[in-house]
Amino acid sequence: MARNDVKGKVVLIAGGAKNLGGLLSRDFAVKGAKLVIHYNSEGTKADAEETLAVVRAAGAEAILFQADLTKIENISKLFDAAISQYGGIDIAINTVGKVLKKTIVETTVDEYDSMSDINSKVAYFFIQEAGKKLNNNGKICTIVTSLLAAYTGFYSTYEGLKAPVEHFTRAASKEFGDRGISVTAVAPGPMDTPFFYGQESEEAVAYHKSASALGGLTDIKDIAPLVEFLVTDGWWITGQTIFANGGYTTR
Repeated sequence: MARNDVKGKVVLIAGGAKNLGGLLSRDFAVKGAKLVIHYNSEGTKADAEETLAVVRAAGAEAILFQADLTKIENISKLFDAAISQYGGIDIAINTVGKVLKKTIVETTVDEYDSMSDINSKVAYFFIQEAGKKLNNNGKICTIVTSLLAAYTGFYSTYEGLKAPVEHFTRAASKEFGDRGISVTAVAPGPMDTPFFYGQESEEAVAYHKSASALGGLTDIKDIAPLVEFLVTDGWWITGQTIFANGGYTTR
């Protein structure tokens, strides 16, 4: 089977119900993949069920799995559910994240802990579980943020607690490489989804739109093909974080 052919392969997507994760679910369905679509809570159940209906209408096999992944045992259960359903996993993608826009002096311990759990801890143990349970020649990709290359205030817990994922990615790529498993991270700019707008004022939105060299916010339709490339033809890229933001930040 060609590396770019996902027909019949099993794709597990954490946060696969909506926004970027939902688009990835739909794209892989059209290409004939078998899908495990994770969603977090009752609040996203309707989105998950809508995505499930769309991917099944495209002819894809798919299951839903609801869990709070900050309860780390649920990550193992997610992977086990995929293996129980399909016998193995070929591609694992983690789109889970949480943004907090707040000054350092106003940030509470509870807020820090929540940001750490969602953006760092889940990412680490998702990669760990993938390393244990992916088929040989599997692919792992985590969504991070282009703020990793920004010089800015107000996002210390978001950019700071996504930053470790770069190191997790490099280490995992070395440790899993002898099994042919590639490990990458993708760092989009501010994406034009509800995930972005919740904590931004109109003035901040206008600034973010103007900050990219190519103009405007990042469209998830420009990120999904990059993720899909990295877990297929782009398998030779490993251990790296790819910034895709229209020139919003760079290193």
